[in-house]
Amino acid sequence: MKVEIDRAKCVASGQCVLAAPAVFDQDEEDGIVTLLTDEPSPADADGTHEAAFLCPAQAILVTG
Repeated sequence: MKVEIDRAKCVASGQCVLAAPAVFDQDEEDGIVTLLTDEPSPADADGTHEAAFLCPAQAILVTG
């Protein structure tokens, strides 16, 4: 699985961090998503897919 984020689309809702804290974080200054890993472990797969589904800005792309 590969994860890509589009920081320009992010609205800093934080749903991704709640769903997959091992994969996503938020910038301390503006709250915009940061990617901790672009290849999450199998244990983080469900949360990563949930984060992409929950993202109100559709700023997360999960492939593979």
